[in-house]
Amino acid sequence: MMAGMVTRTSAGSRFEEYVELLGSEIGHADRLPALRSYLLGLLLPGDRKSVEPMAARIDPRHVSSTHQSMHHFVSNAPWDDREILAVARDYALRQLERHGPVGAFVVDDTGMPKQGTHSVGVARQYCGFLGKEENCQVVVTVSLVNQAMSVPASYRLYLPKTWAEDAERRAAAGIPSDVSFATKWQIALSEIQALLWEKLPPAPVVADAGYGEATEFREGLTALHLSYVVGVKSGTTAWPPGTGPLPPKPYGGRGQPPKVLRRDKEHQPRTLEAIALSLPKDAWKTIPWRDGTRGTMRSRFAAVRVRPAHRDELRHEPREIEWLLVEWPRHEKGPTKYWFSTVPENAELMELVDLAKLRWRIERDYEELKEELGLDHYEGRSWRGFHHHGALCIAALCYLAAERGRLSPPQPIAFFRPAPLPEGFRPRGAPCAAGKT
Repeated sequence: MMAGMVTRTSAGSRFEEYVELLGSEIGHADRLPALRSYLLGLLLPGDRKSVEPMAARIDPRHVSSTHQSMHHFVSNAPWDDREILAVARDYALRQLERHGPVGAFVVDDTGMPKQGTHSVGVARQYCGFLGKEENCQVVVTVSLVNQAMSVPASYRLYLPKTWAEDAERRAAAGIPSDVSFATKWQIALSEIQALLWEKLPPAPVVADAGYGEATEFREGLTALHLSYVVGVKSGTTAWPPGTGPLPPKPYGGRGQPPKVLRRDKEHQPRTLEAIALSLPKDAWKTIPWRDGTRGTMRSRFAAVRVRPAHRDELRHEPREIEWLLVEWPRHEKGPTKYWFSTVPENAELMELVDLAKLRWRIERDYEELKEELGLDHYEGRSWRGFHHHGALCIAALCYLAAERGRLSPPQPIAFFRPAPLPEGFRPRGAPCAAGKT
């Protein structure tokens, strides 16, 4: 039985239709058998999802020829992984929207431990999968999510500077010339812009502090007319309610009038931790946010309107007021998590919590992609092969997600919806190449 799939007679015919649908984007018709074999190999049970073990499971009498065909298809054939991702995404998105609109664009990244130094993008860096620095590859993803389902929508390798600036390694791995070094938040912003260009429904962006701490990332989302709920650190500064930076110095009558905002020794922003600790007891509410395997998951939260303070002493205008959401579990000595959010001022606390906590779905997707579908099993070294394998793993996950959404739909859940983009709005410029902003 295919991994994680709900069994039904018509599922086989839907799989064949799905393969044909994806096949319309791979160019030559003679690639269709290899596409089908690769997807089937990912979906069938098996400890290893690299090419040779999959070939042995699919066609044990012709392992060599099947292996050769599949290997060429994933490593060398010039089809566009973005096009395959778009088809798979839209296929699953139809089922997601049966249970409610897209509630959020969830940005995240995952690390894949690797031995050696030749696999594209591998370097010693933080690996979230292991929770420490390790030799690994890291990919940035954007997923479309609501309370019922999640659908991966983009998948891009983070290329460390040691790779981006090494012509010899770039040539050996076949890294496209238009891919340059970009931080993870820059990659994420570029991918979100590309999704908007494809006219996907806009929604708030959800991300952890690895992205939210970048003021430029938050500003970029605002420029795209997207609200956000993004993690930030306890030491980040903001102006508490009713306060803000001092106005420019009074004009002395000579030269240009002062325009820059001010601070002084007595008038300074506060850390988010200090703001949270100053909130009254009745500001903290216990909010349930998900049913887990051990019962309903709940925690204490508070939300307050603040004005982010990042380098505003160099600005002419104060930053806009937004939400600060804080989590403080009862068993902890102090607050544990913080988020900035630009969702509307009339948002309810539960709506803020629901958005902030939607990232759990992506963690589950990563788990299935790695443990069941072999996302981290690719053994090649090239940029093309790496992204081809990732796109096909996501295509397999989208097929399973659509089957679950079709055959065992959860009850629709009311979900916070942002205001639509202004009429006629388009992101500036065409979709950016990976690594561009």
